[in-house]
Amino acid sequence: MDQKASAKVLVLDFGAQYGQLIARRVRDLNVYSEIVPCDISADEIREMNASALILSGGPASVYAEDAPSIDPAIFDLGLPILGFCYGHQITAVTLGGKVGHSEVGEYGRATITRTAGAKLFNSTPMEQTVWMSHRDAVSEVPEGFTVTASTDVCPVAAMECVERKIFTTQFHPEVKHSEYGQQLLSNFLFEICGLEPNWSMDNLAETMTAEFREKVGDGRVILALSGGVDSSVVAALGARAVGKQMTCVFINHGLLRKGEPEQVEEVFTKQFDVDFIHVHAEDRYAELLAGVTEPEEKRRIIGTQFWKEFFAVAQQLETDGKPVKYLAQGTIYPDIIESGARKTGGKTATIKSHHNLIPFPEGVHFDLIE
Repeated sequence: MDQKASAKVLVLDFGAQYGQLIARRVRDLNVYSEIVPCDISADEIREMNASALILSGGPASVYAEDAPSIDPAIFDLGLPILGFCYGHQITAVTLGGKVGHSEVGEYGRATITRTAGAKLFNSTPMEQTVWMSHRDAVSEVPEGFTVTASTDVCPVAAMECVERKIFTTQFHPEVKHSEYGQQLLSNFLFEICGLEPNWSMDNLAETMTAEFREKVGDGRVILALSGGVDSSVVAALGARAVGKQMTCVFINHGLLRKGEPEQVEEVFTKQFDVDFIHVHAEDRYAELLAGVTEPEEKRRIIGTQFWKEFFAVAQQLETDGKPVKYLAQGTIYPDIIESGARKTGGKTATIKSHHNLIPFPEGVHFDLIE
């Protein structure tokens, strides 16, 4: 498969609030990007057919006991790599450099001076304003790397190893306050990686519908539908892809806005060609939540009961002798951040739990379509 026609940039998330912004900036340049957990393995990246990697920032110190790490084999895949902030520091220590605690931190706008001939900084001024947020800093670059930018208090504001196609910055090019940040991303994607700007939202729906249809084949699908953006988008895609092979299950827990359950039912029975089941669980939820005042405990109860209700419907559907093979689920990335969840782990603190990120009950046999 031609790499330029199927470009996929993976953003390794080290717990940064900017992770989704990085992915957005890449897509703004018409290149497809996807966020993955920082503990993804080199083998998994290879299987995903990635074209390039971006290592995000993060709140931890690379030397902290529970600091996020990275599979060292990732640096041997031969893929172009771009790292910001924590991604800059974890690259340094993983490849034999050193990171130290600076006497003076940098927070907010800073002025860097770049070196002549630095590939990442091509077509940008020798001095430019960037956005910093750090106290730790690279004190010794790994073998084969050269320093390409510095500030008055940060000697290694950027470094690169052209031979290995690894480029990192202590600052955050993804934020608007780094005045030439988008140019740096453009340099990386097009000049260094050699990608083509041929991805757009216009063809995303067609691509995802085709992928949905290809994966499901003639299998039976069940979708947990809440009426929110995430599950509704997946329902629309599934309706286009497989029609009545998919059953949408709407769990009414009695906690929605007035008239919202009726609206959800009307939309997905009259505008989409799918089977729709409305589960009235209001009384069961009212009993479970009676007297509970702690918000996170409420969310856990709601999420756990949600799956009990949902999988009870799945078991009932299978009494006709045709098994449910797939569970379709949509999750917007802010829900993942707030839940502190990752596919294979992560370091982000839980802000609040979301029901579709509560662990499944034991014995669930469906393959997951996300």
